[in-house]
Amino acid sequence: MDDVEVPQYFICPISLQIMKDPVTMVTGITYDRESIEQWLSSDTNATCPLTKQLLPTDSDLTPNHTLRRLIQAWCTINAANGIDRIPTPKSPLNKFHVLKLLQDLCVQNDLNLQLQYLKKLEGLANENERNRRAMIQAGAPRALMSMMVTCFKKDRSLGVEEVLNILNMIRFPSDETTLFSVQNYDFMESIMWVLRCCDDKAVEMKTRVVKDGVSHLVTKAALHVMLCACPWGRNKMKLIEVDAVFDLIELELNSSDKRTTELIFGILDYLCSCADGRAKFVGHSAGIAMVSKRILRVSPATDDLAVRIIASICKFSGTQEVIHEMLRVGAASKLCMVLQAESSANTKDKARGVLRLHSNVWSNSPCIHVYLLTRYPR
Repeated sequence: MDDVEVPQYFICPISLQIMKDPVTMVTGITYDRESIEQWLSSDTNATCPLTKQLLPTDSDLTPNHTLRRLIQAWCTINAANGIDRIPTPKSPLNKFHVLKLLQDLCVQNDLNLQLQYLKKLEGLANENERNRRAMIQAGAPRALMSMMVTCFKKDRSLGVEEVLNILNMIRFPSDETTLFSVQNYDFMESIMWVLRCCDDKAVEMKTRVVKDGVSHLVTKAALHVMLCACPWGRNKMKLIEVDAVFDLIELELNSSDKRTTELIFGILDYLCSCADGRAKFVGHSAGIAMVSKRILRVSPATDDLAVRIIASICKFSGTQEVIHEMLRVGAASKLCMVLQAESSANTKDKARGVLRLHSNVWSNSPCIHVYLLTRYPR
């Protein structure tokens, strides 16, 4: 293949490889579809890579069938020289195809057929970014969240795993989750229902009693959806009402997954920003101990969220009982360790603020080395 001279116009300007699915932009430049779609998904300015021209918001990629056939013919002629043949690409998914699938899904009463449609949507979402964008344009997130609420109301777990896997893959805007949760009061309860199913599944696995449930992947998908909905105050109160704080702490106690921990701590950080959430948190006997134990053991993101949670508790709910519990379970010592570790400056500032706030109590305790506190005087 090294001896074969590839025509320059067969080469994608981005990947510098032979194009498999050439498409032409409105600027007249042709790229390989996969390369240009990846460029456009990461370029906030939506510019043409070669000409640097700004692209209209409604611009599309036009398949260059003539060039594709020339490339395929050239590859066939040069097969003996080690050139692989380029297969004809599948037609790109469009939102009308997705709309048809969603309509068939919504009107279908047979649960097995519903599951087939969901698995087809899941497969499409897993293929490429182009399919995921088409699904967002077709309104798939709202339809799938509605289906999840329906499953919750009917106490039916069939299809929930596929729904949440799709929602997790397409990464739709968080404001869409917020809007849906505001308009559908049962949405947050349905999320907690899914998480409780996940927790039950973990217990069943430990006792080797295998029943229908949802996977750890779905747990993360449900947590991701919940985290997107948390910034809206009404959603936080709804989560607190349905004992989300207790369930999240219990879920974390049985979890060993880094991403799951980060998601749980992100949600707990939101919930501890209000008084009712903090009350639920300190009311759980393992809450403070669990958060303290995770510091410096999971990831820098977890460290920052854990210190934020402890700071909220200390500043607004720091009763004598809570402060002494933090000392007893090692939270105060962990905060001192954060100051010595390679944590971010922001995390260290929060930790230092908590230590200063209650240093009059902690400085006289045998549970914490005095030099750790005196090293960072008030």
